[in-house]
Amino acid sequence: MTQQYSFLKFKDPTFEDFHLLYCGRQNCPSGYSFGPAVRPNYLIHYVIKGKGYYYVNDRKYTIEARQGFLIRPGELTFYQADETDPWTYLWIGFNGSKAKTYLKYGGMGETDYTFGCQESEQLTQYLEQMLEHDTWGHYHELSLQGILFLFFATLAKSAELPYEEDVETDNLYISKAVEYIQKNYQNPILVTDIANYVSLSRTYLTTLFQQTLHLSPQQFLMKFRITKASELLINSELAVHTIANSCGYNDPLAFSKAFKKITGLSPLNYRKANTQNHYKRDSDPHQHEKGND
Repeated sequence: MTQQYSFLKFKDPTFEDFHLLYCGRQNCPSGYSFGPAVRPNYLIHYVIKGKGYYYVNDRKYTIEARQGFLIRPGELTFYQADETDPWTYLWIGFNGSKAKTYLKYGGMGETDYTFGCQESEQLTQYLEQMLEHDTWGHYHELSLQGILFLFFATLAKSAELPYEEDVETDNLYISKAVEYIQKNYQNPILVTDIANYVSLSRTYLTTLFQQTLHLSPQQFLMKFRITKASELLINSELAVHTIANSCGYNDPLAFSKAFKKITGLSPLNYRKANTQNHYKRDSDPHQHEKGND
C-alpha cells in the first residue's frame, strides 16, 4: 500500500481559529477500510482516482474521483474502498473555532458530508506542499497556514458542484446495529444480541454486513473495540489490562491477540510506537502476561 503522511499537530497552535493537524495521501488496496471510528477533529478525504463508500448517520455515500467526504468531530464513521476500483485519496485533518465557517465556504454546510471539486491537480499540489513542511518552526507553521487557506479557496471555487448519494433501505439496519455496538462495545455482547436488537436473524444480519461493509458483525465489533483501545493506548495512562476491560475483553491475552491481529503490534508495542514517552505503569512486570508480545 503506497502512502505518504505527516502528523503536524502543534501543542499550542498559533492560529487557534483554523489550523492544520495532519495530512497525507494513500493508494488503497481493494476493499481497504477504516473504522468504525470517532474523530476529535475535522477530517476531509478527497478522491484522486477510483471510488469507495462513506457511511455516516444512517447513510451510505458513493464517492468517486474529484469528490470528497467530510468527517466531523464526535461522529461515528466508516469508509471503504471499492472492491474492483479502489480509491486513491488525500486527506487533511484540521480544527479551530472558524472551521465550520470555512467548511461552509467550501460547500459543506451543517448537513453536508460530501463535496465536489474539479481541481484535482491543484489540491494534490497543495497536499504535496504541506508534506514538505513537516518540521517544527515558525516558518513551517506560517507556510502551512497559507497552503491550508489556498486548499480551502480551491474548494470554495468548486463549491456548487453536485455529488452522488447512495442510500439503501437495508442500510438502516446496519446503522442501528452499528449504533448498538457503539453504545455496548465495552460489554460482553454477542452477534446474537445485535441481531435481536435490530429484530433480524443472525444469518440475515451477517449477510447484510457482508454485502454492505464486506465484514461480518463479529469482525466489525472487533475492529471497533480495537479502534477504541488504540485511542486509549495513545491518549491515556491506563494500564493495558484496564483498557482491555474497558473495550469488552475480560481476558487480557485474548485482547492482546485480537489487537495484534488488527494492528500487527501488541498493545504495548503499539503504545511505544505512537507515543513519545512510554508510561511507567506499562513497565510493571505484572502487566506483561505471557504471550502479550
